[in-house]
Amino acid sequence: MGLRNYIDKIKPNFEDGGKFARFHSTFEAFETFLYTPDTVTTSGAHIRDAVDMKRCLISVVFALIPCFLFGTWNIGYQHFLSLGEDVTFWQTVSYGLIKIIPLYIVSYIVGLTIEFLFAEIRHEAVNEGYFVTGFLIPLIMPVDVPLWMLALAVAFAVIIGKEVFGGSGMNVVNPALLARAFLFFSYPSKMTGDSVWIAEKADAYSGATPLGTLFNGGTVHDIPSLTDMFIGTIPGSIGETSKIAILIGGIFLIITGIASLRIIIATFIGAISMSLLISDIPFHYHLLMGGFMFGTFFMATDPVTAAQTNIGKCIYGFLIGAIAILIRVANPGYPEGMMLAILLLNVFAPLIDWCVVECNIYKRKKRWK
Repeated sequence: MGLRNYIDKIKPNFEDGGKFARFHSTFEAFETFLYTPDTVTTSGAHIRDAVDMKRCLISVVFALIPCFLFGTWNIGYQHFLSLGEDVTFWQTVSYGLIKIIPLYIVSYIVGLTIEFLFAEIRHEAVNEGYFVTGFLIPLIMPVDVPLWMLALAVAFAVIIGKEVFGGSGMNVVNPALLARAFLFFSYPSKMTGDSVWIAEKADAYSGATPLGTLFNGGTVHDIPSLTDMFIGTIPGSIGETSKIAILIGGIFLIITGIASLRIIIATFIGAISMSLLISDIPFHYHLLMGGFMFGTFFMATDPVTAAQTNIGKCIYGFLIGAIAILIRVANPGYPEGMMLAILLLNVFAPLIDWCVVECNIYKRKKRWK
């Protein structure tokens, strides 16, 4: 009650005519983060549902927690494994936290600062979508990415990927993936190669990811076992290694209705079909390597950038899976195709929906002839 009373006391200063009126959007963002907004609809409500934007966003964050927890542990595990040191569980986790917390600090400070600035300039409420984006970005980055590079990537993703289109809900492509794409094309040495996937590893220890090993001429016998790849005790992006953690979060999103099961199933079907058609590597290896599963459950299903029609979702997901494997197999310069496949289909999602709607209109017109 004390905090609520204090907020009510200072609130007039941020309203029209108050001495801090220019910071109304920032104040409102913090108030609605702490308490339920007291605003109500002024006309007839079109949708009656218990789910709102904040509940959807916090559900996605909850779904990502298993990936965050395992990734934190795996950072320390890979580090001490490379050094040949035997340490306790808590030493492993502590080392992981020391590495991952600065990434989150930079991600949220840079991203939210830009969100607040644009909200004040536009005199609009602060968009809430960055709470998920800011949580996602560190999970798809190498553990040793320089913080200044991460700050640049976040700024690029928020400004170019969101704000130029009008903010959350208006963006064409997934901002978190755009941040990763920015680093990949701007600073490829920090996104590829053995040295970026393990924090401060020993010089004689290889930190290659399974996809990196295959890209450099290895075979399935040279990469970690299926068990290791499924559990996640391998080098890789912080949140993408453990398929168990991804499945836990993904199933939660499916149960809550936030992630589209059509997109997920279609993506797997597309990947399996393409791998059976053109790849010498068994399809189940493709499903467990790289960021395929993480991208399927947490990126491809983004309701803002994905297709919206039921048939469109199936087409959208199938093409993501197929193109991801096609890039992996046919592109000699880029072993991981999931990021580019999702970004490409983000751009074409509106066209897919338009074609589906036009086909339905054409079929209905034919019935009346």
